[in-house]
Amino acid sequence: MIWPWRRKSRRRMARIVVEGPINGGTRQRVLKALKEVAEREFPALLLRIDSPGGTVGDSQEIHAALLRLREKGCRVVASFGNISASGGVYIGVAAESIVANPGTITGSIGVILRGNDLSKVFEKIGIRFDTVKSGAYKDILSPDRPLSSDERALLQELIDSSYSQFVNVVAEGRKLSEEAVRAFADGRVFSGEQAQKLGLVDELGDEDHARRLAARLADLDEDAVRPVTLGRPKKKLMSLLPGSALMEQLQQRLSLELMGSGQLLWLYRP
Repeated sequence: MIWPWRRKSRRRMARIVVEGPINGGTRQRVLKALKEVAEREFPALLLRIDSPGGTVGDSQEIHAALLRLREKGCRVVASFGNISASGGVYIGVAAESIVANPGTITGSIGVILRGNDLSKVFEKIGIRFDTVKSGAYKDILSPDRPLSSDERALLQELIDSSYSQFVNVVAEGRKLSEEAVRAFADGRVFSGEQAQKLGLVDELGDEDHARRLAARLADLDEDAVRPVTLGRPKKKLMSLLPGSALMEQLQQRLSLELMGSGQLLWLYRP
């Protein structure tokens, strides 16, 4: 038996929103929604991105799933909102076409890895760590001591490898040469208007503009088709309380700070 909500949707358009920092929760939600898009055979997907980026592996898995969906014949158009930077760009370039507002903040192509050297603080308050390790680099980025020159070189190699992966994916997705991408992939951010001139964005416009483009690509009635939003984040009880919007912003900022310690990130940090 096929449940009504699982019926095939060959004349309808799906919509998925990637909002806030990209992390494991984002990946699980978006991958589940993409699976539903494939199962219900939606001919088009409007991918709304409003994210500063996030963790590398989660961004890569969403990107790979989008490419698989396109291989099944689904036309994917990305709509960049207020911000679609770093990992948000990585996800976006899996789309067939990208639409951004003229004032969208995008770019920030690059990798960041941060650690915290608290050794001076520990010394002042009389805390000392004794470490037993199996290899010279097992406690790399430990907060109780600074990096050695060898450790810094080792981490730079790691950063360079991740950066090359990012550049190659952008070059392939946007049909640009690797040299052209590296010319602007130095961590800087752009407006949507600037990004279009660089080839990072196809067209300027709002989400409705992107919806109409996706409809044309899939041969749907652009005046009549309305996207079906899948994979909505579960509403939290806290969202019903006064000041919940401010609390959510603070939670996102805290999430960004916690995510930024000892982990490779494709993330724009204003």
